Order: sequence, then C-alpha cells, then structure tokens
Amino acid sequence: MYSRSALRLLDRPLPTDYRAEWAAHFAKEQKVSPPIKASAVLFRIDAEWLALPTYAFQEVAERRRTHSLPHQRQGIVAGLVNIRGELLICVSLGRLLGLEKATRKTIRTSYDRLLVANWEGSRLVFPVDEVHGTHKFEASEVHEPPATVAKSRPSYTHGIFLWHQRPVGLLDPSLLFSALNRSLT
Repeated sequence: MYSRSALRLLDRPLPTDYRAEWAAHFAKEQKVSPPIKASAVLFRIDAEWLALPTYAFQEVAERRRTHSLPHQRQGIVAGLVNIRGELLICVSLGRLLGLEKATRKTIRTSYDRLLVANWEGSRLVFPVDEVHGTHKFEASEVHEPPATVAKSRPSYTHGIFLWHQRPVGLLDPSLLFSALNRSLT
C-alpha cells in the first residue's frame, strides 16, 4: 500500500512552474560569506609592536632567569629557560629581526614576559618587553608592508595592520621559525 502511494507520488507529472522556480533559484547570485577573522598574539620588542598567529604559541610565561650557554654570546641563542620543569632554548627574536639597540652594553637576563612557541614540534622561548594578548582582525585589515620593510633582507613581515593607531607588523610564522631553526643548527 505504501509503496504504491510512493510510486504514484514520485511518478506524477511536474508542476508547470517547477523547472522555472528551480532555475531561478540556482541562477541567483550566491552571497559571499563574511571575511574570516584571524587572531594573533600582539607583543612588543623594544619600540616595535609585532604579532604572530595564535596557533604558533603554547603559553605566555612570567619572566625567568635565562641561563647562558658557553660560546653562544653573539648568535640569537640567549640561553636556556626553565618552563614548567623543562629546559627550553631561549632565542632573541629582537636580535634576529634587528630590533635590539646596538648601544646596549649589558645582556638582559630577564624580560617582562616569555612567549613559548611551538612550531612543527619545535618548542622555543623568546623574551618580549610587553604582551598585549590576542587580537582578532579581518584579512582585509592587513596591508602590504612598506617598500622599505618588504625589500629589506631578510623580511619576516607578512603585512601590517593598525591597532590603537599603532602599526603592528604581522610576522610570517613559516619564514620566522624556519630562520630560527636554521640559526640553531
């Protein structure tokens, strides 16, 4: 009984406006979905505000003493830092990016915050002077870096966006962590 009813329902002739309605439905211009928001951790090294995507970080840690390593005074390796009982390599992101002042005579062994990053299984720590926290932004807010930044060698800046009327350099995590890993070998 039910199968005969189902066959009659499915085999009935199409309504006259059925094809026109569906043609109009699929001919409509599709609505573009709103832009995807991205999030980044904002931090300051010296006077520069920088950002890296939030997925590159594991935690923000309180400042700790950095234990120096022998024969590692000039490179980007600042030493070892104890994070939750694990010794991690502390690298100077400011030195890699050329943000450290050349007039600084003493080596700083403590900073306001330490950022613990995890990129492709490699955990690194780098000291920063200040951490704002996470910031959400739309991809349309990110602009090309100025020619002076974009053409500098090497440039790790993916783009620049404004935050509280300040320019923030959005760093490319792939390029940055690749350079950091190369410097460690």
